[in-house]
Amino acid sequence: MEDLYLYCRKSSEDKDRQVQSIEDQRKIMEKLAKDRGIKIVRVFEESQSAKKPGRPEFAKMLAGLRRGEAIGIVTWKLDRLSRCPIDGGDICWMLQQRVIKRIVTSDREYNSNDNILMMSVEFGMANQYIIDLSKNVKRGMNSKCEKGWKPGLAPIGYINPSSTLET
Repeated sequence: MEDLYLYCRKSSEDKDRQVQSIEDQRKIMEKLAKDRGIKIVRVFEESQSAKKPGRPEFAKMLAGLRRGEAIGIVTWKLDRLSRCPIDGGDICWMLQQRVIKRIVTSDREYNSNDNILMMSVEFGMANQYIIDLSKNVKRGMNSKCEKGWKPGLAPIGYINPSSTLET
């Protein structure tokens, strides 16, 4: 049985947003690990964006991998690990140097013997998603302002569009 870490992350630090996300990731990936004979030696959970470096749990996980406490990572998707070139580069480098021997996601495995190109492309796509999302949100907000809409939450007594989805 191989010793791997489990890393679960949701983007928002807001407790009311993406409430099920980490719990669902953990449940699904623990089952996948059990089915594949993978021993999870430690679980790292984080509620922080991966669009820039500096996530404390992610840093602890990488430090543990460097110390040899585990040989790899189980995670829902690669974009849970990184959406920025610095963290993505660290992961790719550690895999190439065999510090990380295996990354298991819900739909794919990455090994130290693999060509790193596909992983680099996936990390690049995750980074581009953040860049595009920022541009699109700004464009939408500017368009609303030009039309006379007030950005932000609706005034007291009015229903916010997002709250109508919850009922």
